[in-house]
Amino acid sequence: MLTNIMYVTIYVTDQDRALEFYTEQLGLEKRLDFPGPDGRFLTVGVPGSPVQIILWSHAPAAEQPGSADAPGPLILESEDLRKDFGTMRRRGVVFEESEPVDYPFGVRVEAVDPDGNRVSLRQQQKP
Repeated sequence: MLTNIMYVTIYVTDQDRALEFYTEQLGLEKRLDFPGPDGRFLTVGVPGSPVQIILWSHAPAAEQPGSADAPGPLILESEDLRKDFGTMRRRGVVFEESEPVDYPFGVRVEAVDPDGNRVSLRQQQKP
């Protein structure tokens, strides 16, 4: 029986630049970094979460499928998205919207990493 999501892969053109974005700008932590038979195996994750994001070298980065309204391939949850948005913006994160947007399910905003990957940020509506 399946028990957990282990990895999600984000395709990047420069692993060091991506590592800086995901750790220093988004605030994730570096988990694994070692050479593998198919290239450098580099992961980051949300502190306290078992899920790891593989920053996989791929030149050029994969184009984002779907419409601009579709969520990014990575969706991260926040307890206070408006506060985190301000912190990330000060760190230089580029967002598609000028401010987080309220929806019936909660709050959302879309960030963009240095390779153009969309990173969806969400805060769930409290009951």
